[in-house]
Amino acid sequence: MTSSAPAGKARFDILGIGNAIVDVVAPVHEAFLSKHDMHKGAMALIDEATAERLYADLPAGQESSGGSVANSCAVAAALGARVAFLGRVADDQLGQVFRHDIAAAGVHFPTPPLAGGASTARCLIAVTQDGQRTMNTYLGACVAFGPDEVDAALVAESAITYLEGYLFDPPAAQAAFRKAAAAAHAAGRQVALSLSDAFCVNRHRDGFRELVAGHVDILFANEAEICALYQCDSFEAAAASVRGEVALAALTRSEAGSVILRGAETVTAAAVPTEVVDTTGAGDAYAAGFLAAYTAGRSLAAAARLGSIAAAEVISHYGARPQRELAGEMAALAD
Repeated sequence: MTSSAPAGKARFDILGIGNAIVDVVAPVHEAFLSKHDMHKGAMALIDEATAERLYADLPAGQESSGGSVANSCAVAAALGARVAFLGRVADDQLGQVFRHDIAAAGVHFPTPPLAGGASTARCLIAVTQDGQRTMNTYLGACVAFGPDEVDAALVAESAITYLEGYLFDPPAAQAAFRKAAAAAHAAGRQVALSLSDAFCVNRHRDGFRELVAGHVDILFANEAEICALYQCDSFEAAAASVRGEVALAALTRSEAGSVILRGAETVTAAAVPTEVVDTTGAGDAYAAGFLAAYTAGRSLAAAARLGSIAAAEVISHYGARPQRELAGEMAALAD
């Protein structure tokens, strides 16, 4: 879906809407996963009591503002994009950590804190020696995000509003997505969506199919997610299905790189070789690089290349945020 309305100059290149979570990333041995009955490489939703218990048992790690699209926003800002983010935290210590951290990353974060109710969300990420991450997420205040938290004026001022599939669970959040998409298209802007996880897709397939076909201009998904969305056994069949439903699809395939589909056009990009330490945030970083280049007017090939560069940097160390300077990568790209 695309809008025909004329768009003026944007205040922000990217406005992310997603779960506002404090990420706790820690290295663990396989025995830790067995002890806590975790399925390696999967994401599980947990309650507050379980979150407290796991947090107490995790080794020392890194803590930072997180959440899938929040991570993308931070990486895009590091690449030089103008970025804003909407998401809900509580008026508590972790909420203050999130707010300070994302602002320090150069991201505008105007959403007021939730007064009372659930505490700030946190994602406990156990990383084994092979670089695989197993996530246990307590959503807390995240689920309080609804249509009232969508700043339509901010959406209209943003070239692309980027929606997080992980947030697409409560009915209020689904309504918020549709409100944001309507505001974006009314202003002549574009809407991007990350499917986030095959778990999310299988849980809300019909809702995602309606959202993708009717409200989304740019779709990000990995191989498992796009196959889950269209219930296909092969990547090729899923790619053929999505080509007819969105204007642009960026599909990642881990070490096999990515495939970009726009109308009849197909662009492929190789993965950037690196030592894999922690795969946390790889897809988030890819989307950040892609959108940063795309909103800067670069070609699809250049956008995919910058996505691969950003993903390679993030997976080369623990944590989902860059640890080296990325601002020069945009200028070094060749269209």
